[in-house]
Amino acid sequence: MKNNRILVSDLMRDSGVGFGTSGARGRVVDMTDRVCFAYTTAFLQYLVESGQCDAGCAVAIAGDLRPSTPRIMNAVAAAAAALGHRVVNCGPLPSPAVALYGLQEHIPAIMVTGSHIPDDRNGIKFNSPQGEILKADEQAISAREVSLPEDAFDNEGGLREPGNESGNVPGDWLGEVSSEAEQRYLQRYLQALPENALQGLRVGLYQHSGVARDLLKTLLDALGAETVCLGRSDTFIPVDTEAIREEDQRLAKQWAREHGLDAIVSTDGDADRPLVGDETGDWLRGDVSGVLCARWLGVAHVVTPVSSNTVVEKSGFFQSVTRTRIGSPYVIEAMQQQAASQDGSLANEGAAPVAGYEANGGFLLQTPARAGGAGRGRLEALPTRDAVIVILALLCQAAESKQPLSELVKQLPPRFTCSDRLKAFPTERSAAILQELYADEGDFSRIEAVFSPLCGKVSAVDTTDGLRISFENQEIVHLRPSGNAPEFRCYNEADSETRARQLNRECMAILEGMREKSWQ
Repeated sequence: MKNNRILVSDLMRDSGVGFGTSGARGRVVDMTDRVCFAYTTAFLQYLVESGQCDAGCAVAIAGDLRPSTPRIMNAVAAAAAALGHRVVNCGPLPSPAVALYGLQEHIPAIMVTGSHIPDDRNGIKFNSPQGEILKADEQAISAREVSLPEDAFDNEGGLREPGNESGNVPGDWLGEVSSEAEQRYLQRYLQALPENALQGLRVGLYQHSGVARDLLKTLLDALGAETVCLGRSDTFIPVDTEAIREEDQRLAKQWAREHGLDAIVSTDGDADRPLVGDETGDWLRGDVSGVLCARWLGVAHVVTPVSSNTVVEKSGFFQSVTRTRIGSPYVIEAMQQQAASQDGSLANEGAAPVAGYEANGGFLLQTPARAGGAGRGRLEALPTRDAVIVILALLCQAAESKQPLSELVKQLPPRFTCSDRLKAFPTERSAAILQELYADEGDFSRIEAVFSPLCGKVSAVDTTDGLRISFENQEIVHLRPSGNAPEFRCYNEADSETRARQLNRECMAILEGMREKSWQ
């Protein structure tokens, strides 16, 4: 078989499939079997050569429910098999579940998912035996040269069926589906929470096309909730927990009225980002849910991106709050540093728990913690985004306190956020706009020329990730190009929900007006 050597960086440039804030992402038409095979080869060879796993070790592979996922999983499995690894096909499974399995088995875990983005795109999330890969790992993988068996691919870059040069057969390389990873993920929560922890709650489960839709039903039922299944779809729905569709907002209100629900819960496509609605059908912001979840777990040190609501500092619940760039690799790196700075072993029962969350609601647990505080069930560390822990934490708090979710939120300082994004917005144009607005450090004149009619005078600018502008009236405008897709995101914060929404609408209109022309 003829082998061709290729630099992964060249492949990224030529295909348009590159590392974003969470794994390799690209258009489905660009994520050919050849491209996915090359990425997986580079990842596994990097792990073996850096001593992070053994040659020939098992590799866990899972995926979400978008149409292109089975084909990409098969290409990933083919690459693993070609290197002599044993493939463990975990089937359709949440990202945190396959990551947990990899951590427990000390093996690489690969998740094929485009998360919340439309199904014309997809992605691959790589986890080493130690957890989610970080930016330094991505750079090392991108710099690698790999050898590809070119005779294994057709002219379009698709895998040929072994022994047959015409076409490919999905599933050839994956083998039988194992339910072990799913069962371990379920037991993680069932062992930590008391029996009937959710008894008395009537919970709507918005299933749509989320990969956790059946697993969540199993969990909620097992913990005593009365579960009402809603909105299941055979067509992929791109649920974005940071930019909730108007249709989903209307549906939640309708379901809450029709079914008399105490809460509505859901996730994005791969179940690493939660969606939790209160008894009225109002969806909670992920950076508010993250604060409530962290408090329930007794977390002492919180790490969160710069885009998250400032309620985390204003609440006074935590010993420290660390802000990072947007993206789980940055949160994980900061959590590792915080945990390492503590006295004693990370496994020490007396260690102050370290956790992180993102504005999308995904929760990361760096050290063990107790579900509901001291004396309750122990949750082992899972330092990758997880939706289920947030859903269960909020529902348990409502059940334990016998208060509706809306009342739990009202106990927090009154800070409200709203975000949205402009699609099909080239990243280079987004970056140019930010440069035009803040060309010189400390010079707020251009920003104020655009935004002072909305918010008044600027008090500070943070360029940790994008352009986060704080105004003297305590309002915030945060502009940032998406790391996963050609989208321009805007996050706003104000002292009322109405004002936050108004501010976001007006900011989005301003950005739309700047799409084609330079700042004047």
